[in-house]
Amino acid sequence: MLQLSKKTHNDLLNQWQTNPEFVKAYDELADEIALLDEAIKLRKQQNLTQTEIASRMGLPRSAVCRLENGLVPTLSMLRRYARALGKRVEIRLV
Repeated sequence: MLQLSKKTHNDLLNQWQTNPEFVKAYDELADEIALLDEAIKLRKQQNLTQTEIASRMGLPRSAVCRLENGLVPTLSMLRRYARALGKRVEIRLV
């Protein structure tokens, strides 16, 4: 039988951050990852499930699960997620 890991996202992140290539790639995606983290917090504050967000996005729940658990978020996917929360993404040069 397949044994699933009981490590949390933060456990895995801490483990991966010992790899210089991971750190470089992660740093390059810091803005997208921060935006996704903010969206997940907002989903939870609105008491919405992954299933409800997926339905609003027109996606299967598994797609939202993958997104929330490590799939690199694209700008397009972040915009869809934001719309499902009743929000929008703003991009600014600062």
